[in-house]
Amino acid sequence: MGREFDLADKRVWVSGHRGMVGSALVRRLQREPCKVVTVDREKVDLTRQSQTEDWMRSTKPQVVLLAAARVGGIYANSAYPADFLYDNLLIESNIVRAAWRNGVEKLLFLGSSCIYPREAAQPMTEDALLTGRLEPTNEWYAIAKIAGIKLCMAFRRQYGCDFISAMPTNLYGPGDNFHPENSHVPAALLRRLHEAKCTGAPNVVVWGTGRPRREFLYVDDMADACIFLIKHYSGERHVNVGRGSDISIRDFAETLSRTVGYKGRLVFDPSRPDGMPRKVLDVSILNNMGWKAPTTLQEGLQLYYDWFLCNIAAIRQ
Repeated sequence: MGREFDLADKRVWVSGHRGMVGSALVRRLQREPCKVVTVDREKVDLTRQSQTEDWMRSTKPQVVLLAAARVGGIYANSAYPADFLYDNLLIESNIVRAAWRNGVEKLLFLGSSCIYPREAAQPMTEDALLTGRLEPTNEWYAIAKIAGIKLCMAFRRQYGCDFISAMPTNLYGPGDNFHPENSHVPAALLRRLHEAKCTGAPNVVVWGTGRPRREFLYVDDMADACIFLIKHYSGERHVNVGRGSDISIRDFAETLSRTVGYKGRLVFDPSRPDGMPRKVLDVSILNNMGWKAPTTLQEGLQLYYDWFLCNIAAIRQ
């Protein structure tokens, strides 16, 4: 792995610090001897090149964690394809270019496991990138994330920048988006289950057939893996971040239902899209470096629900 990158006394910018991923990175960095810097979107619009470069020039971060992105579930990806592609291309391009121009020592770009082909062999290795057609329900977001990986690779090759990429699996945890239409599976389902428990509803509808298999990672584990990679990895190839094990949506929904304490029935709606039949990452590269996810699914879902209950007033707004 080579010599460890030292975060001591470094100014570390977490872009997208208000989101689930960004806020987890901020929490994790509080255990490091570095100075975390952030900026609100009201002050700097990251889709604007001049604003991004001006702020970085004045702030001078030495490390950048590129977590800022327009994100959402299957519905949002399908409903807003232009926004997902355009905004994400601008955000990553502006930040990566500004990082190079301002001499950033290390940058980590966060992608998504949706970059892999719909029919990729499972578990999906890093080498599966660009070997087949993407899943149509999230191809706009995936294309933007693939471009981000290649952008970091290009700046590394042309300018020698220490820019790396990490590809997390499906995430859940504190700070998630619980919008009833635009959220991902864990958040949308958690909210519906909790509301059904409170109202005594006899059943809860789960989108799709329940047959697809997915991998889920607690977001604080993802943040820990990212700091591990910042310290220990410097390479062109992106690195998968996950647990390396999957579960059917049906079993996931039942596990979450037990966590919430909902006693009603789960009803699966096959008219809603399933997405990819299976999606689980091969995380052997990360595991062989010495990092493995410490939080079990049951532990993570309990932490997830506990946080939801403590923040329910803000979530309902």
